[in-house]
Amino acid sequence: MTGNPSAAPAAQPTLNFDTRLLFPDGTAHEGYSFGFRKAIAGEVVFNTAMSGYPESLTDPSYQGQILVLTYPLIGNYGVPPMVKEHELLKYYESENIHIAGLIISEYSFESSHWNAWNTLSSWLIDQQIPAIGGVDTRAITKVLRENGSMPGKIVFPGQDVDFADPNEDNLVAQVSTKEVLTYGSGKHKIVLVDCGVKHNIIRKLLERDTTVVRVPWDYDFTKLDYDGLFISNGPGDPKQCTPTIANIAKALKMEKPIFGICLGNQLMALAAGGDTFKLKYGHRSHNQPVILKGTPRCFITSQNHGFATLADSLSGEWEELFVNINDNTNEGIKHKTKPFFSTQFHPEASSGPTDTDFLFDDFIEMIEKTGDGRPNPLTH
Repeated sequence: MTGNPSAAPAAQPTLNFDTRLLFPDGTAHEGYSFGFRKAIAGEVVFNTAMSGYPESLTDPSYQGQILVLTYPLIGNYGVPPMVKEHELLKYYESENIHIAGLIISEYSFESSHWNAWNTLSSWLIDQQIPAIGGVDTRAITKVLRENGSMPGKIVFPGQDVDFADPNEDNLVAQVSTKEVLTYGSGKHKIVLVDCGVKHNIIRKLLERDTTVVRVPWDYDFTKLDYDGLFISNGPGDPKQCTPTIANIAKALKMEKPIFGICLGNQLMALAAGGDTFKLKYGHRSHNQPVILKGTPRCFITSQNHGFATLADSLSGEWEELFVNINDNTNEGIKHKTKPFFSTQFHPEASSGPTDTDFLFDDFIEMIEKTGDGRPNPLTH
Protein backbone atom coordinates (compact mmCIF):
# COMPACT_ATOMS: atom_id res chain seq x y z
CA MET A 1 0.00 0.00 0.00
CA THR A 2 1.04 3.60 -0.51
CA GLY A 3 2.17 6.11 2.11
CA ASN A 4 0.34 9.11 3.53
CA PRO A 5 -1.98 10.33 0.73
CA SER A 6 -2.17 13.85 2.14
CA ALA A 7 1.45 14.47 1.11
CA ALA A 8 0.57 14.65 -2.61
CA PRO A 9 -3.05 15.48 -3.55
CA ALA A 10 -4.36 13.26 -6.31
CA ALA A 11 -5.52 14.70 -9.59
CA GLN A 12 -9.22 14.35 -10.42
CA PRO A 13 -9.41 11.48 -12.93
CA THR A 14 -11.68 11.31 -15.95
CA LEU A 15 -14.78 9.54 -14.70
CA ASN A 16 -16.22 6.72 -16.77
CA PHE A 17 -19.86 6.00 -15.85
CA ASP A 18 -19.79 2.35 -16.96
CA THR A 19 -20.67 0.66 -13.66
CA ARG A 20 -24.23 -0.19 -12.58
CA LEU A 21 -26.13 -1.19 -9.47
CA LEU A 22 -29.06 -3.37 -10.57
CA PHE A 23 -32.21 -4.43 -8.71
CA PRO A 24 -34.40 -7.45 -9.63
CA ASP A 25 -37.16 -5.19 -11.03
CA GLY A 26 -34.71 -3.93 -13.68
CA THR A 27 -33.98 -0.60 -11.99
CA ALA A 28 -30.42 0.51 -12.72
CA HIS A 29 -28.22 3.18 -11.12
CA GLU A 30 -25.13 4.11 -13.13
CA GLY A 31 -21.90 5.45 -11.67
CA TYR A 32 -18.13 5.36 -11.89
CA SER A 33 -15.93 2.66 -10.39
CA PHE A 34 -13.36 3.57 -7.74
CA GLY A 35 -12.88 0.06 -6.34
CA PHE A 36 -12.07 -3.37 -7.74
CA ARG A 37 -13.74 -4.17 -11.05
CA LYS A 38 -15.53 -7.40 -10.22
CA ALA A 39 -19.25 -8.15 -10.58
CA ILE A 40 -20.86 -9.15 -7.26
CA ALA A 41 -24.32 -9.78 -5.78
CA GLY A 42 -25.64 -9.22 -2.29
CA GLU A 43 -28.30 -7.61 -0.11
CA VAL A 44 -28.49 -3.83 -0.53
CA VAL A 45 -28.67 -1.93 2.77
CA PHE A 46 -27.94 1.65 3.80
CA ASN A 47 -26.14 3.39 6.67
CA THR A 48 -26.80 6.98 7.76
CA ALA A 49 -23.54 7.62 9.64
CA MET A 50 -21.64 10.80 8.76
CA SER A 51 -18.25 9.21 9.46
CA GLY A 52 -16.69 5.88 10.30
CA TYR A 53 -16.50 4.18 6.91
CA PRO A 54 -13.31 2.23 7.82
CA GLU A 55 -15.16 0.79 10.83
CA SER A 56 -18.34 0.04 8.88
CA LEU A 57 -16.54 -1.66 5.99
CA THR A 58 -14.69 -3.97 8.40
CA ASP A 59 -17.74 -4.77 10.56
CA PRO A 60 -18.39 -8.54 10.11
CA SER A 61 -22.13 -7.86 10.51
CA TYR A 62 -22.08 -6.49 6.94
CA GLN A 63 -20.90 -9.81 5.47
CA GLY A 64 -22.46 -10.33 2.05
CA GLN A 65 -24.12 -6.91 1.89
CA ILE A 66 -23.86 -4.08 -0.63
CA LEU A 67 -23.59 -1.00 1.55
CA VAL A 68 -25.08 2.35 0.52
CA LEU A 69 -23.62 5.25 2.52
CA THR A 70 -26.11 8.12 2.69
CA TYR A 71 -23.59 10.78 3.72
CA PRO A 72 -22.71 12.48 0.39
CA LEU A 73 -18.89 12.77 0.61
CA ILE A 74 -16.81 9.65 1.31
CA GLY A 75 -13.06 9.11 1.24
CA ASN A 76 -12.05 12.62 2.31
CA TYR A 77 -10.02 11.38 5.30
CA GLY A 78 -8.58 8.26 3.66
CA VAL A 79 -8.04 5.17 5.79
CA PRO A 80 -5.82 4.81 8.88
CA PRO A 81 -2.65 2.69 9.21
CA MET A 82 -2.77 -1.07 9.74
CA VAL A 83 -1.08 -0.97 13.14
CA LYS A 84 -1.88 -3.47 15.88
CA GLU A 85 -2.72 -3.11 19.56
CA HIS A 86 -3.57 -6.10 21.77
CA GLU A 87 -2.93 -8.21 18.63
CA LEU A 88 -5.88 -6.46 16.93
CA LEU A 89 -5.88 -3.86 14.17
CA LYS A 90 -6.13 -0.64 16.18
CA TYR A 91 -8.36 1.42 13.87
CA TYR A 92 -10.56 -1.27 12.34
CA GLU A 93 -13.30 -3.64 13.50
CA SER A 94 -11.76 -6.78 11.96
CA GLU A 95 -8.86 -7.87 9.81
CA ASN A 96 -10.71 -7.59 6.48
CA ILE A 97 -13.40 -5.69 4.60
CA HIS A 98 -16.67 -7.61 4.94
CA ILE A 99 -19.08 -5.71 2.69
CA ALA A 100 -19.66 -7.22 -0.75
CA GLY A 101 -19.69 -3.79 -2.42
CA LEU A 102 -19.90 -0.05 -1.70
CA ILE A 103 -22.26 2.57 -3.15
CA ILE A 104 -21.72 6.30 -2.51
CA SER A 105 -22.73 9.67 -3.90
CA GLU A 106 -19.35 11.35 -4.28
CA TYR A 107 -15.84 9.96 -3.81
CA SER A 108 -13.12 12.34 -2.67
CA PHE A 109 -10.07 11.60 -4.79
CA GLU A 110 -8.05 13.76 -2.41
CA SER A 111 -7.78 12.60 1.20
CA SER A 112 -6.26 14.57 4.05
CA HIS A 113 -6.10 13.57 7.70
CA TRP A 114 -3.37 13.38 10.35
CA ASN A 115 -3.84 9.61 10.56
CA ALA A 116 -4.38 8.89 6.84
CA TRP A 117 -2.16 6.12 5.56
CA ASN A 118 -3.85 5.07 2.35
CA THR A 119 -6.75 6.11 0.14
CA LEU A 120 -10.12 4.39 0.36
CA SER A 121 -9.94 3.52 -3.33
CA SER A 122 -6.54 1.78 -3.03
CA TRP A 123 -7.69 -0.13 0.02
CA LEU A 124 -10.82 -1.37 -1.76
CA ILE A 125 -8.80 -2.43 -4.80
CA ASP A 126 -6.27 -4.25 -2.58
CA GLN A 127 -9.09 -6.23 -0.95
CA GLN A 128 -10.97 -6.73 -4.26
CA ILE A 129 -14.14 -4.91 -3.24
CA PRO A 130 -16.14 -3.15 -6.01
CA ALA A 131 -17.35 0.40 -5.33
CA ILE A 132 -19.50 2.87 -7.28
CA GLY A 133 -19.49 6.68 -6.98
CA GLY A 134 -21.66 9.29 -8.67
CA VAL A 135 -24.88 7.51 -7.67
CA ASP A 136 -28.03 9.15 -6.31
CA THR A 137 -27.85 7.46 -2.90
CA ARG A 138 -30.84 9.49 -1.69
CA ALA A 139 -33.02 7.91 -4.37
CA ILE A 140 -31.76 4.42 -3.49
CA THR A 141 -32.36 5.01 0.20
CA LYS A 142 -35.94 6.13 -0.46
CA VAL A 143 -36.55 2.90 -2.40
CA LEU A 144 -35.06 0.81 0.41
CA ARG A 145 -37.13 2.65 3.02
CA GLU A 146 -40.26 1.81 1.03
CA ASN A 147 -39.47 -1.78 0.03
CA GLY A 148 -37.00 -2.88 2.68
CA SER A 149 -33.59 -4.45 2.12
CA MET A 150 -33.41 -5.77 -1.44
CA PRO A 151 -31.23 -8.10 -3.51
CA GLY A 152 -28.88 -6.22 -5.80
CA LYS A 153 -25.76 -6.61 -7.86
CA ILE A 154 -22.89 -4.48 -9.14
CA VAL A 155 -22.05 -5.20 -12.78
CA PHE A 156 -19.50 -4.01 -15.34
CA PRO A 157 -19.38 -4.21 -19.14
CA GLY A 158 -18.83 -7.88 -19.95
CA GLN A 159 -19.27 -8.91 -16.30
CA ASP A 160 -22.54 -10.07 -14.74
CA VAL A 161 -23.69 -12.34 -11.91
CA ASP A 162 -27.00 -13.76 -10.70
CA PHE A 163 -28.90 -12.14 -7.85
CA ALA A 164 -28.34 -13.84 -4.49
CA ASP A 165 -29.63 -13.65 -0.93
CA PRO A 166 -26.69 -13.90 1.50
CA ASN A 167 -29.08 -14.59 4.40
CA GLU A 168 -29.62 -18.08 2.99
CA ASP A 169 -26.00 -18.85 3.90
CA ASN A 170 -24.53 -19.36 7.36
CA LEU A 171 -22.75 -16.00 7.44
CA VAL A 172 -21.64 -16.44 11.05
CA ALA A 173 -19.64 -19.54 10.10
CA GLN A 174 -17.92 -17.44 7.40
CA VAL A 175 -16.74 -14.68 9.73
CA SER A 176 -16.13 -16.45 13.06
CA THR A 177 -12.62 -17.31 14.23
CA LYS A 178 -11.49 -20.81 13.36
CA GLU A 179 -9.39 -21.27 16.51
CA VAL A 180 -9.41 -20.36 20.19
CA LEU A 181 -7.58 -17.07 20.79
CA THR A 182 -6.64 -15.41 24.08
CA TYR A 183 -6.15 -11.68 24.76
CA GLY A 184 -4.88 -9.98 27.90
CA SER A 185 -4.10 -11.34 31.36
CA GLY A 186 -6.64 -9.67 33.64
CA LYS A 187 -8.29 -11.12 36.73
CA HIS A 188 -11.72 -11.72 35.15
CA LYS A 189 -11.82 -14.54 32.60
CA ILE A 190 -14.37 -13.84 29.86
CA VAL A 191 -15.33 -16.40 27.23
CA LEU A 192 -16.31 -14.50 24.08
CA VAL A 193 -18.39 -16.44 21.56
CA ASP A 194 -17.25 -15.03 18.21
CA CYS A 195 -20.18 -14.79 15.83
CA GLY A 196 -18.47 -11.97 13.94
CA VAL A 197 -17.12 -9.90 16.81
CA LYS A 198 -16.08 -6.28 16.35
CA HIS A 199 -12.59 -5.52 17.65
CA ASN A 200 -13.82 -2.71 19.84
CA ILE A 201 -15.83 -5.16 21.95
CA ILE A 202 -12.59 -6.96 22.79
CA ARG A 203 -10.89 -3.62 23.51
CA LYS A 204 -13.70 -2.57 25.87
CA LEU A 205 -13.41 -5.83 27.79
CA LEU A 206 -9.60 -5.62 28.02
CA GLU A 207 -9.86 -2.11 29.46
CA ARG A 208 -11.68 -3.65 32.43
CA ASP A 209 -8.98 -6.00 33.72
CA THR A 210 -10.06 -9.12 31.88
CA THR A 211 -8.62 -12.09 30.06
CA VAL A 212 -10.68 -12.63 26.91
CA VAL A 213 -10.87 -16.15 25.47
CA ARG A 214 -12.34 -15.89 21.96
CA VAL A 215 -13.92 -19.11 20.73
CA PRO A 216 -15.54 -20.15 17.41
CA TRP A 217 -19.29 -19.76 17.00
CA ASP A 218 -19.97 -23.51 17.35
CA TYR A 219 -17.44 -24.22 20.12
CA ASP A 220 -18.77 -25.89 23.29
CA PHE A 221 -17.52 -23.24 25.71
CA THR A 222 -19.52 -24.72 28.61
CA LYS A 223 -16.59 -27.09 29.22
CA LEU A 224 -14.31 -24.13 29.98
CA ASP A 225 -13.80 -22.44 33.33
CA TYR A 226 -14.81 -18.78 33.11
CA ASP A 227 -16.21 -15.89 35.15
CA GLY A 228 -18.48 -14.39 32.51
CA LEU A 229 -19.81 -15.19 29.05
CA PHE A 230 -20.00 -12.68 26.21
CA ILE A 231 -22.03 -13.34 23.03
CA SER A 232 -20.92 -11.15 20.15
CA ASN A 233 -22.54 -9.39 17.23
CA GLY A 234 -22.57 -11.00 13.80
CA PRO A 235 -24.32 -11.16 10.42
CA GLY A 236 -27.37 -12.92 9.08
CA ASP A 237 -30.21 -15.00 10.48
CA PRO A 238 -29.62 -16.05 14.12
CA LYS A 239 -31.58 -19.25 13.55
CA GLN A 240 -28.68 -20.49 11.41
CA CYS A 241 -26.62 -20.72 14.61
CA THR A 242 -28.11 -23.92 16.04
CA PRO A 243 -24.96 -25.09 17.91
CA THR A 244 -24.49 -21.63 19.45
CA ILE A 245 -28.09 -21.51 20.66
CA ALA A 246 -27.75 -24.97 22.23
CA ASN A 247 -24.55 -23.98 24.06
CA ILE A 248 -26.08 -20.72 25.34
CA ALA A 249 -29.08 -22.68 26.61
CA LYS A 250 -26.68 -24.82 28.66
CA ALA A 251 -24.91 -21.69 29.91
CA LEU A 252 -28.21 -20.22 31.11
CA LYS A 253 -28.49 -23.18 33.50
CA MET A 254 -24.99 -22.49 34.86
CA GLU A 255 -26.09 -19.01 35.99
CA LYS A 256 -22.76 -17.28 35.41
CA PRO A 257 -23.11 -13.66 34.15
CA ILE A 258 -23.89 -13.34 30.43
CA PHE A 259 -23.80 -10.22 28.23
CA GLY A 260 -24.86 -10.27 24.56
CA ILE A 261 -24.67 -7.59 21.89
CA CYS A 262 -26.63 -7.36 18.60
CA LEU A 263 -26.80 -10.94 17.24
CA GLY A 264 -25.97 -11.92 20.83
CA ASN A 265 -29.29 -10.41 21.91
CA GLN A 266 -31.17 -12.54 19.40
CA LEU A 267 -29.23 -15.71 20.24
CA MET A 268 -29.89 -15.22 23.97
CA ALA A 269 -33.62 -14.85 23.24
CA LEU A 270 -33.66 -18.03 21.12
CA ALA A 271 -31.75 -19.96 23.78
CA ALA A 272 -34.31 -18.77 26.36
CA GLY A 273 -37.15 -20.15 24.24
CA GLY A 274 -38.08 -16.92 22.45
CA ASP A 275 -38.29 -16.08 18.77
CA THR A 276 -36.76 -13.66 16.23
CA PHE A 277 -37.89 -12.12 12.95
CA LYS A 278 -36.43 -10.25 9.96
CA LEU A 279 -36.87 -6.50 10.00
CA LYS A 280 -38.14 -4.79 6.88
CA TYR A 281 -35.04 -2.68 6.35
CA GLY A 282 -33.01 -3.16 9.52
CA HIS A 283 -31.35 -0.58 11.73
CA ARG A 284 -28.03 0.69 10.40
CA SER A 285 -26.97 4.08 11.72
CA HIS A 286 -25.21 5.97 14.49
CA ASN A 287 -28.31 7.82 15.67
CA GLN A 288 -30.93 5.28 16.76
CA PRO A 289 -32.79 6.41 19.92
CA VAL A 290 -33.60 3.72 22.50
CA ILE A 291 -35.34 4.04 25.84
CA LEU A 292 -34.55 2.14 29.02
CA LYS A 293 -37.80 0.26 29.62
CA GLY A 294 -39.85 1.61 32.49
CA THR A 295 -37.95 4.91 32.65
CA PRO A 296 -37.85 8.18 30.67
CA ARG A 297 -34.12 7.69 29.98
CA CYS A 298 -33.21 7.80 26.28
CA PHE A 299 -29.86 6.90 24.73
CA ILE A 300 -28.50 7.55 21.23
CA THR A 301 -27.03 4.33 19.87
CA SER A 302 -25.15 2.83 16.96
CA GLN A 303 -26.83 -0.15 15.29
CA ASN A 304 -26.30 -2.63 12.47
CA HIS A 305 -28.72 -5.55 12.21
CA GLY A 306 -31.38 -6.98 9.94
CA PHE A 307 -33.11 -9.28 12.45
CA ALA A 308 -34.69 -8.57 15.84
CA THR A 309 -35.99 -10.31 18.96
CA LEU A 310 -39.73 -10.80 19.35
CA ALA A 311 -40.10 -9.63 22.94
CA ASP A 312 -43.60 -11.10 23.43
CA SER A 313 -42.23 -14.57 22.71
CA LEU A 314 -40.17 -14.67 25.93
CA SER A 315 -41.34 -16.41 29.09
CA GLY A 316 -42.33 -14.52 32.22
CA GLU A 317 -38.81 -14.95 33.64
CA TRP A 318 -37.54 -12.40 31.10
CA GLU A 319 -38.36 -8.78 30.37
CA GLU A 320 -37.42 -6.08 27.88
CA LEU A 321 -34.46 -3.92 28.80
CA PHE A 322 -34.46 -1.36 25.97
CA VAL A 323 -36.99 -0.42 23.27
CA ASN A 324 -36.43 1.42 19.97
CA ILE A 325 -38.36 4.70 19.99
CA ASN A 326 -38.71 4.84 16.21
CA ASP A 327 -40.47 1.51 15.65
CA ASN A 328 -40.93 0.00 19.15
CA THR A 329 -38.81 -3.04 18.31
CA ASN A 330 -36.84 -4.79 21.02
CA GLU A 331 -33.39 -3.37 21.83
CA GLY A 332 -32.40 -5.63 24.71
CA ILE A 333 -33.61 -8.19 27.22
CA LYS A 334 -32.73 -9.22 30.77
CA HIS A 335 -33.58 -12.01 33.16
CA LYS A 336 -35.62 -10.85 36.14
CA THR A 337 -33.53 -12.61 38.78
CA LYS A 338 -30.34 -13.92 37.16
CA PRO A 339 -27.29 -12.02 35.78
CA PHE A 340 -28.19 -12.31 32.09
CA PHE A 341 -28.75 -9.30 29.83
CA SER A 342 -28.23 -8.22 26.23
CA THR A 343 -28.60 -5.24 23.93
CA GLN A 344 -29.53 -5.04 20.26
CA PHE A 345 -27.44 -1.89 19.76
CA HIS A 346 -23.65 -1.45 20.03
CA PRO A 347 -22.46 0.13 23.31
CA GLU A 348 -18.87 -0.30 22.10
CA ALA A 349 -19.58 1.73 18.93
CA SER A 350 -16.51 3.02 17.09
CA SER A 351 -17.11 5.35 15.45
CA GLY A 352 -20.41 6.24 17.08
CA PRO A 353 -21.99 7.47 20.32
CA THR A 354 -20.64 6.18 23.63
CA ASP A 355 -23.78 6.85 25.69
CA THR A 356 -24.10 3.23 26.78
CA ASP A 357 -20.46 2.37 27.45
CA PHE A 358 -21.43 1.84 31.11
CA LEU A 359 -23.01 -1.51 30.18
CA PHE A 360 -19.53 -3.05 30.12
CA ASP A 361 -19.06 -1.81 33.69
CA ASP A 362 -22.37 -3.43 34.66
CA PHE A 363 -21.19 -6.72 33.21
CA ILE A 364 -17.95 -6.63 35.22
CA GLU A 365 -19.90 -5.63 38.33
CA MET A 366 -22.13 -8.67 37.87
CA ILE A 367 -19.06 -10.90 37.69
CA GLU A 368 -17.60 -9.39 40.86
CA LYS A 369 -20.88 -9.72 42.78
CA THR A 370 -21.95 -13.16 41.59
CA GLY A 371 -20.69 -14.80 44.77
CA ASP A 372 -22.53 -12.28 46.97
CA GLY A 373 -25.99 -12.61 45.38
CA ARG A 374 -27.24 -11.76 41.97
CA PRO A 375 -27.37 -8.05 41.14
CA ASN A 376 -30.10 -6.49 39.08
CA PRO A 377 -28.76 -5.84 35.56
CA LEU A 378 -28.34 -2.16 34.80
CA THR A 379 -27.84 -0.51 38.15
CA HIS A 380 -27.14 2.93 36.64
